[in-house]
Amino acid sequence: MKEVGKVTHWYDKIGVAVVKLSGPLKVGDNIKIKQGDQELDDTVASMQVDHKEVPSGKKGSEVAIKISQTAKEGTVLYKGE
Repeated sequence: MKEVGKVTHWYDKIGVAVVKLSGPLKVGDNIKIKQGDQELDDTVASMQVDHKEVPSGKKGSEVAIKISQTAKEGTVLYKGE
């Protein structure tokens, strides 16, 4: 598994995580959300940059992704297989 980013902010009401990407990520990608001992599988449902829908994000960019799990600040995201 390859780390693709870290959550810098979590919007609980809307289920959106702001992620600083350390690798490429796109809508539809399977991801693993790792918080402490907990590992959850999820899929990137949508992605935005500056409140505009985008299909993908590249290394170094900050994106907002919609996911079904809770992802607190500092949570590491990995790209699933």
